[in-house]
Amino acid sequence: MNELKLNKDFDKFKQGMELMMKPPEFSVATTPSQIIYTEDKMKLIHYIPAVAKTHPVPILIVYALVNRYYILDLQPDKSVIKKLLEEGFDVYVIDWGYPSGADRYLTLDDYVNGYLHNSVEKIKERCGLDKITLLGVCQGGTFSIMYSALHPENVQNLVTLVAPVNFDSNKGILNLWAKSLDVDKIVDYYGIVPGDFLNSAFLLLDPFRLMIDKYVGMFERIECNPDDQTCALRNEDYLKNFLRMEKWIFDSPDQAGETFRQFMKDCYQKNLLIKNELNLNGKIVNLKNINMPVLNVMAEFDHLVPNDASIPLSDAISSSDKDTMVFPTGHIGIFVGSKSQKEVCPKIAAWLKLRSDLNGKGDEKIGSGNEEKPELAKEKTLQHNRKNRKSKLTKNET
Repeated sequence: MNELKLNKDFDKFKQGMELMMKPPEFSVATTPSQIIYTEDKMKLIHYIPAVAKTHPVPILIVYALVNRYYILDLQPDKSVIKKLLEEGFDVYVIDWGYPSGADRYLTLDDYVNGYLHNSVEKIKERCGLDKITLLGVCQGGTFSIMYSALHPENVQNLVTLVAPVNFDSNKGILNLWAKSLDVDKIVDYYGIVPGDFLNSAFLLLDPFRLMIDKYVGMFERIECNPDDQTCALRNEDYLKNFLRMEKWIFDSPDQAGETFRQFMKDCYQKNLLIKNELNLNGKIVNLKNINMPVLNVMAEFDHLVPNDASIPLSDAISSSDKDTMVFPTGHIGIFVGSKSQKEVCPKIAAWLKLRSDLNGKGDEKIGSGNEEKPELAKEKTLQHNRKNRKSKLTKNET
């Protein structure tokens, strides 16, 4: 019996390896879009609306610096972005790009008060509005919290999705690992922290599930009779889905050393954000300044951002309109799992629809948010921190 099972397992492994050696062509991030603004490595992407008339207030999605934003648009049937478009929203996303050695001196302030702020100003001008909605994901949610505290006048709604705000938690292995990390030694040695180094650390947080079990599960699902074409086509679709996720997992940009240093030390090790003591270039991030409607979305089985790290946001802000949603998924499943399309996205959309009325400038300019405009956002805001960043780049090159 054991010998028979061993032979069957070997056959599955062999079949799986044969498929892996001849992978089918696949693509990610297929929702139609266009780049409307660039600054250094950062790109601001606008998605083509899926309905004739969108809800007035646009959404800017802010993703983390680790891995890439297209986990939110992995494939048509697993796309948070596509679902929001179908729900009638005008959607933008920041692509942080791939930092190089020249970017090692960029700081948290450059990302939050520089790139993110300039992106907000660009969208405001295109749509003719005073405020937009921020949807921050994971570390991008933390950035969005910082931005909303520093620039509440620009934010109509704030949605945080699996975003940490209180880093003093012992429930996540990432929190424990980060607290003991010698950040200065890493940054001083590398300058710009390699994405592969960071990705290896994340994989080691749950090595069996992330490096072994998923392949075993893939092999388990691809057993077919040689002449079963229906099964073969199903296997090809399954393998494409598997490879899309693999591409995203191992697509890890390097990180600007000084940004990594500050985020790890000030947030994970000193927990300054929730204490209202975080300093970004002389400006204190006071969470009580967050007075707009806030939706805090969490994954119940999140192994990277435990709920304890997100729950304190509600008590830390001054908003009177604030809600919390918890879904029975994991950190990644909340984006690409079956519940994402059926429950998570529709409930976020329903919450936002009630809070996306006009605020500020007139109706006539709203429709123009779906068209290109030649002018850039106000020069004084787009130039914020450019001189400092140019100085940092020059310093690195010399």
